[in-house]
Amino acid sequence: MSVGMWQQLSQHCRQLASDSNVRLVLLTGSGDEAFVAGADISEFDEYRTPELAPSYDRMTADAQHGLQALPVPVVAKIKGFCIGGGLALALAADLRFCNDRAMFGLPPARLGIGYSPKGVGALVDVVGPGPAAELLYSAEWVDATTAQRWGLVNRVLPSEELDAFTDKWLATAAQRAPLSQQAGKLAIRAHLSSGPQQTILSDRADEVVRTCFSSHDYQEGIAAFKEKRKPNFEGR
Repeated sequence: MSVGMWQQLSQHCRQLASDSNVRLVLLTGSGDEAFVAGADISEFDEYRTPELAPSYDRMTADAQHGLQALPVPVVAKIKGFCIGGGLALALAADLRFCNDRAMFGLPPARLGIGYSPKGVGALVDVVGPGPAAELLYSAEWVDATTAQRWGLVNRVLPSEELDAFTDKWLATAAQRAPLSQQAGKLAIRAHLSSGPQQTILSDRADEVVRTCFSSHDYQEGIAAFKEKRKPNFEGR
């Protein structure tokens, strides 16, 4: 991930957040070798100096927050290496599906750099302090089986099955009620937050829950159930 890619990702997230037609977001790498193999080390001398490291961290955190704040489900489809900044991006997604060749790791102890407490906290929230410590202290990669055991990924599929599984899951989720999904996402984020942010997210979740019960989709869902047909949800 280069600096330009981080900045473009933030821009894309703002565009997606403002598009009411977006129902789901899929985040994946190009090709089968890597989801993201890490940060662009060739840029470290320019951007990850003692003076500029804090602004670099803010830039990457902005992109990750942009993904987390999207009102729709975000799925990371992971093939091959998911390292460093790639793991941070995957953690910003709501769900992570990977192939059985996927490898996960954090390289700071290989490079002599450090990650901010907020970034490490996102990992601890998902896997707990023990696995987080193992990744940070050893800087060794772990395989997909270990990642699933730690709760880092939701599903591990054979390489030849991952695309079809993900497509089917997305197609199914796209048929569900968007407001219900939004309420669920906000509730999860509120539970994982603390302080004023938790209050803000909880209030927003409660507001969306109230909206659900006065929505067209609620009426459609009830009618479809009674009529024994598939509902046609519109997100309103």
